[in-house]
Amino acid sequence: MEREALLATLAFLSCGTALVLLGILPAPAAELAGRAREPACWARLWWPLVPAAIGLAFLLGWALQEPDPADEFLHPTILVAAAPVAVVWVRAIVRAVRALLLRPELPASTSGLLRPRVTVSPRLAAALDDEALRAAIEHETAHARHRDPLRIWLGQVITDLQWPFPGARARFRAWLDALETARDDEARGRGVDGAALAAAVLAAARLTSASIGKAAPIALTGDGRALESRIDKLLHSLPAVPVPRATARLSLVLVPLILFAAAAAGVLFGEGVVRAIPGVGW
Repeated sequence: MEREALLATLAFLSCGTALVLLGILPAPAAELAGRAREPACWARLWWPLVPAAIGLAFLLGWALQEPDPADEFLHPTILVAAAPVAVVWVRAIVRAVRALLLRPELPASTSGLLRPRVTVSPRLAAALDDEALRAAIEHETAHARHRDPLRIWLGQVITDLQWPFPGARARFRAWLDALETARDDEARGRGVDGAALAAAVLAAARLTSASIGKAAPIALTGDGRALESRIDKLLHSLPAVPVPRATARLSLVLVPLILFAAAAAGVLFGEGVVRAIPGVGW
C-alpha cells in the first residue's frame, strides 16, 4: 500500500478517534477570575489536541523509516471503524462553512476572519447616549484587536471535532463567557465607564430579543445567568491586570519537546506498534 495513503488513514482513524473521545471529559472548573480567565479557558479549549498531535507525531516518525510502498496494508474492516469519525469531520466541515456564510444580524458585532471590522446598527446607535455608544464601539474594537472572530471560528471547529460529547461544548461556552468579560475589562482599561458599557449590553440584548426572541441572552453571552453576572461585574470596580502565568510559557517549550520525542519514538518503535493495530496486515 502507498505509504502516504496508509499514513493518512491511520492518522485519521487514531488521532481523529482520540480527539472525539476526549470530548467525554468534563470541563474543569475555572479557578481564575478577571482577564486571566480568558487565556486559561482558551488553553483548556485546545488541550485535547495535544494527545492527537502526539499520536500524529509518532506516526510521522514511523513513516520516516517506512519504505514506499509500505509493507503493511489495511483490511476493509478498518474503513468501517473509521466511518463514525468521518461523520464527525464532515459535520464539522459543513458547520464551519455555514458559519462563514451565515452571519446573524446583531446590534453590535465584529466580523471578518483576517480583517475584522466593527458594525453598530443604527437602531442601537439611536438607543444609546454618546458615552454608552463609545463603550459599545470600544468593546467591539477590542474584539477586532485580538482577531476574535477568527478565534471563535477556530474554537467552534475544534469543538465540533469532539461532537457529540458535552465536555468540549462546555469548554467552548466557558471560553466565550470569559472572552466577553475580558473584552469588557479591556474596554474599561481604556477609559470606558462600566455603567455605560452595561447600558449598551442591555440595550443590545433588548434589540436582539425583539428580533430573534428568547434566545437573545444565549446569542450575546452564552445564557441568561452569564448575562446577569456580566452586568454585575461591569457595575463593580475593574479587576487588576493579571500577571502572566509561568505555566503558559513553560508549555510553549514542553509541547514541542514532547512532539519531537514522540516522532523519535515512532522512528524507533513505530513498525511494531503499527503492525499491532487491529486491521493492519503485512
